[in-house]
Amino acid sequence: MENGPLMSVEGLKSLLEEHFRGDEVEVRDMTGTSDHFEVRIVSALFEGKSLIEQHKLVHAACGEHLTQAIHALKIKTSTP
Repeated sequence: MENGPLMSVEGLKSLLEEHFRGDEVEVRDMTGTSDHFEVRIVSALFEGKSLIEQHKLVHAACGEHLTQAIHALKIKTSTP
């Protein structure tokens, strides 16, 4: 059974840091299987946005990886 491409913690962190330049980005592999991640992002981009809007920004940053390499993504967002 083919699981598809895997995403490393470093790879996901790098991807998110490209979209949230200069912001605080933390990534943790929740299961050790490189497809269940927890991310914490502190960004001024979230200022004035609802939680759903903030999470949509994170989803957009993940792009196609969210439907391929990433099976689960727990998101914690906040402003500085």
